Amino acid sequence: MELGLVHQLFGGARDPSGERLYEVRTCAVNGPGQVRTDADFPIGAPHGPEALTWADTVMIPASHEEDESLAPDALPEPLAGALASVPAATRIASICTGAFVLAAAGLLDGRTATTHWLSTDLFARTFPSVTVDPDVLYVDEGRVLTSAGEAAGVDLCLHLIRRDHGAAVAADVARRTVVPPHREGGQAQYIQRPVTPAQSTSTGGARTWALAHLHEPLTLREMADRASMSVRTFSRRFREETALTPMRWLTQRRVDRARELLESTDHTVDHVATDAGFGSAASLRQHFVAGVGVSPGTYRATFRGACGEAAAEAAAEAPGPTSASTGSSHASNASNASHASNSSNSSNSSNSSNSRAV
Repeated sequence: MELGLVHQLFGGARDPSGERLYEVRTCAVNGPGQVRTDADFPIGAPHGPEALTWADTVMIPASHEEDESLAPDALPEPLAGALASVPAATRIASICTGAFVLAAAGLLDGRTATTHWLSTDLFARTFPSVTVDPDVLYVDEGRVLTSAGEAAGVDLCLHLIRRDHGAAVAADVARRTVVPPHREGGQAQYIQRPVTPAQSTSTGGARTWALAHLHEPLTLREMADRASMSVRTFSRRFREETALTPMRWLTQRRVDRARELLESTDHTVDHVATDAGFGSAASLRQHFVAGVGVSPGTYRATFRGACGEAAAEAAAEAPGPTSASTGSSHASNASNASHASNSSNSSNSSNSSNSRAV
């Protein structure tokens, strides 16, 4: 599943003329050949580890037989050699327990990461130098990214596409794949917990109402009233359902709205700020940089072309150092899938993809 979704999502990304934005290639660290899986069919990898030397992004899906046996600084060959060949500037990401591979290679030391919720306790014990967030769907640390269990790889891939080519392209890929472009909450909502009495109320209606009124100065009290709850109950229930506070959720949705407007309209930053509910350009810039990593003007220049007002705004809003890891457009993409073979021979397959000029 993890290997297939990389091909499906990156392979479905298109520019306005219909050209593919990524080329996805599958390779095995032992060289071209068959890679055993835990299903009743193997994977044919037509490329060897040399693909990792030119790939711009390396993705590591899970090997459920092997990943959880890994330890710090104990990555086995030939996987260790293959990862060592990845250039320092290459973006690298894992899906599900593929995070164990990144951690064993030392790539997550001092960083925050996530993995499948069933494995987070073991991961934290095995790699104490990594801060584990067990609740989120994915963690973006710039060059290194990790996702939670299996289907969270969809969220991670859409995030990378959105980071590379904008929200409109990612939304189009999501529509083609029939998945939501952005899922609410984190993997905490999928963890099995003791059964509690069913509750007839939910904050879903308030969220739907808020999305239709983002341009208005919404308050926590107004949202709670929509759900017919006290503020305290609403806040608790909201966090249980989305893993976010109401105001943080509202800010994220407003940033999403601003991204759509910056990509699809010629509105000024002041106009976008009003329509997205931030009230002022200064407030929009503050929250946009915090959430996206670049200023609104730079974002528009990246995804609509640096011309006219966008170019002027981009020049006036020179991004700070934090923009380097989140606002760039990548020229190629690669992914690496790990699958164990027999006890004395392990094999890992990898997908790599080159992004064509957009």
